[in-house]
Amino acid sequence: MADSSSVTIEEDGFLLLIGVNRPDVHNLWDLEVIQTVCRAYKRLADSEHLRVGVVFGHGRLFTAGLDLASVGPLVATGDIRAVLPEDGYDPWNFFGEPCPKPIVVAVHGTCNTLGIELALASQGAVAAQGTRFAQLEVARGIFPLGGATFRLPARLGVAGMRYLLTAERFDADAALSAGLVNEVVPEGQHLQRAIEVARLIAANAPLAVQAALASARAAERAARDAAAQVMFDWNRKVLGSRDAAEGLSAFLERRAPVFEGR
Repeated sequence: MADSSSVTIEEDGFLLLIGVNRPDVHNLWDLEVIQTVCRAYKRLADSEHLRVGVVFGHGRLFTAGLDLASVGPLVATGDIRAVLPEDGYDPWNFFGEPCPKPIVVAVHGTCNTLGIELALASQGAVAAQGTRFAQLEVARGIFPLGGATFRLPARLGVAGMRYLLTAERFDADAALSAGLVNEVVPEGQHLQRAIEVARLIAANAPLAVQAALASARAAERAARDAAAQVMFDWNRKVLGSRDAAEGLSAFLERRAPVFEGR
């Protein structure tokens, strides 16, 4: 069953499988994808029989990141909560309420920016061998808006801070070593393994699982809210800067940007 042309949604026993399906544009998340995934998380939360969600990407890669042409105007208003529908949950657990049930992410090919942040906000992440990761925002004159600013350093330590500030690419083995993903499996087996992990979670007592997740999230809530407030304070200034415009121009023109700090 599909809720939109760009996201597939399928029930598999206790699981809700959510697949981003824009392979022709590298599975960039536009407004439709974001809002459909948010609503899928709400469907998972409200269902009595569904216990765990699995998010994956159709085609050659998981995601190249955010579709700025679609989402940029809303983000530029200064309040990025505008991209979230009222009848959904925040997949990044950063500027809205998260789904109260666990999510496992299956990544492959390329996992950039919001894809990394989705993995950080989820309760399990499986990567295919050969997957390449990058938190690219600062190389484009902007900064991460989905929780990487506090979760990358908190979860990955000095490696997380390095990837946050250098925007350099790293591979699946580095992601596993640093703690971004739980497992690396042979290419083509990432989704099946993520489903297996989700089924392990779903086999346990649902209320106990949700209670454990809620308690774990409560432990980071103060840090999350503090980081989100700083993000809101900086968002309009950074997105309206000359460096942000230069970063976009350089990306479109396939050249190295020249930043001025303005």
